[in-house]
Amino acid sequence: DNLKELIKLCYDEKIVLMCDEVYQENVYQDERPFISARKVMMSMGAPYADGVEMVSFHTVSKGSAGECGLRGGCMELTNIHPGTVEEVYKCASINLSPNTMGQIALSVMLNPPRPGDESYEQY
Repeated sequence: DNLKELIKLCYDEKIVLMCDEVYQENVYQDERPFISARKVMMSMGAPYADGVEMVSFHTVSKGSAGECGLRGGCMELTNIHPGTVEEVYKCASINLSPNTMGQIALSVMLNPPRPGDESYEQY
């Protein structure tokens, strides 16, 4: 309910919602599981799902699989103006030498094994 209220406020006041979701893998109890703000927003339907600008942040640097210290992160831009997205890409392209291990770890984090994959049982 708190996330829904926050999303409604952002819609009403035209505020960009910035979601720090880097610790989602570090929730160690079942009573209050991680809830994605983007998932909540999309479940609310119009006008919120297509009217709230949202930036979600995630990284492998704060994970639970021993990858702490690697530098790799991403932003998911939802309902952000295309001109703004272009400027974000320009800023990101300044760093033309990202570390390879961080990129690999981020790719693995964003694309985990699925049922039927050879490594799914170990995952």
